[in-house]
Amino acid sequence: MKLVRYGEIGKEKPGQVDKSGQLRDLSAHLQDFAGDAFSPASLAKIAGLDPAKLPAVGGNPRIGAPVGGQPKFIAIGLNYSDHAAEVGMQLPTEPIVFMKANNSLCGPNDAVEKPRGSTKLDWECELAIIIGTRAKYVSEADALNYVAGYSVCNDVSERFFQIERLGQWTKGKSHDTFGPLGPWLVTKDEIADVQKLPMWTDVNGKRCQTGSTATMIFGVKKIVSYLSEILTLMPGDIIATGTPPGVGMGMKPQKFLNVGDVVTLGIEGLGEQRQQIIAA
Repeated sequence: MKLVRYGEIGKEKPGQVDKSGQLRDLSAHLQDFAGDAFSPASLAKIAGLDPAKLPAVGGNPRIGAPVGGQPKFIAIGLNYSDHAAEVGMQLPTEPIVFMKANNSLCGPNDAVEKPRGSTKLDWECELAIIIGTRAKYVSEADALNYVAGYSVCNDVSERFFQIERLGQWTKGKSHDTFGPLGPWLVTKDEIADVQKLPMWTDVNGKRCQTGSTATMIFGVKKIVSYLSEILTLMPGDIIATGTPPGVGMGMKPQKFLNVGDVVTLGIEGLGEQRQQIIAA
């Protein structure tokens, strides 16, 4: 299933995209896609509905992030071997974990703000995991049982804030709009092999990132299991899993985003995003 949230910011409704691409309203069956709405029982209930009998949504409504509420927004850094090579960093021996403030979460096509004082605004196409079941001390073998589905995430990063100012990476990852997610959540049953998904990013129409989840250092099973050992994962929590090569910081010379630039990105089977950069 392709599960969406649509409508004005703060007034999003739950929906489903049927096999023909028609957006259909689910608000008669649940209030929002948040928290326990991603549980196996909830997803099974939605799967049992006949999409043809759900109200069709007309027009061209805004698409919001497919996860509502106040989820944890966790991210894994330096998790692609080819990306580590492009930035000249050693491969990590265990996952590098940082947080994105949940105020950074936004719709897949919402404008991205360039913060005041920003000089090195960058893009990162990433696979996002959305948790469906409370996970604490789960094994790698069982890890996928705790996953509701997957989505596309742009882990927007301000490299000057992230690297050159004192403190943790979080300060370069958490500005409003730094977490476009969507266009939808694709339930895990729709993805044959999550570790074989091509992904890409274009900036102003020029291809910058071409990669695949196949080069992830730590795969989805490892990430979910690992994180469940250091914090409790809850339904609706989002995990961005790292990016392939082609980010602006890794280019020679480096390239960063400015007001007016347009970023488009996508992952096979999970959809595409488009953002224009605006001033904060």
